[in-house]
Amino acid sequence: MNAETLEIEGKSIDDAIEKACREFGVAREKLNIEIISEDSGGFLGMLSKKAKIRASLLSLDMDFAFTDHPRAKSESRIKIETRVKPEKEVAKEKPKKQAEPAVVADANSVSASKAKELLDGILQRMSLQCRVSATETPEKIILNIEGNDTGLLIGKRGQNLDALQYILNKALNKSDSQRKIIMVDAEEYRKRREESLLSLAERIRQKVKKTRKAVSLGHMSAHDRRIIHLALQEDSSLTTKSRGEGEYRKIIILPAKKGNSGRNAEKTQS
Repeated sequence: MNAETLEIEGKSIDDAIEKACREFGVAREKLNIEIISEDSGGFLGMLSKKAKIRASLLSLDMDFAFTDHPRAKSESRIKIETRVKPEKEVAKEKPKKQAEPAVVADANSVSASKAKELLDGILQRMSLQCRVSATETPEKIILNIEGNDTGLLIGKRGQNLDALQYILNKALNKSDSQRKIIMVDAEEYRKRREESLLSLAERIRQKVKKTRKAVSLGHMSAHDRRIIHLALQEDSSLTTKSRGEGEYRKIIILPAKKGNSGRNAEKTQS
């Protein structure tokens, strides 16, 4: 039983580990756990994946077990482990220990090539004929999708692009120290969308100033709401507020009250 190794799936890593504990009939600390793959929620109901681990019982070093002559066994073990190494061997080992942190940091870093490879794989599994190009800056990675199927990928108000972007950021930004924002675009949709929202903000600005009545905009994503807020925040005669919850959240633009500069905390609320 000690040599037995099992591959176990679960809804999450913790769920798979609990199954392994039940399978072997031991506590977590008595198992050797190797994570094969983590769980994934999928995209648009597709590509969902369970967590998978490889589990086996921890083996004991039999050299430490007591025999009929435990003292002799112990002394023999100590002599072997306290043998002095030649100075040349010690000198060779030091640079290797110092280099280990750099290797770990590099493995956890997020790069444009990793992000592009993952997005290419998702699009291929969706049977979409598209090309992905990547641009990297010190702050973020921009992935632009081109091809005949980009209309389907964009979705209503860019919802599908937002979903892809969320998946890539969750999959690749696992280390806080190496985090880099990943933005997914298609045929410069986000640029066109921003220009459209800025134009809308200017029309609303003029309407509210003329009528002195509040105007409510339709439901928007957090990114789109922020563009409207920022476009109007310098106008001290207006106030912007966000109302509602989740995907039903919307923006209200109204005249600022007398004595209120309009630059309250709600101006930057998304």
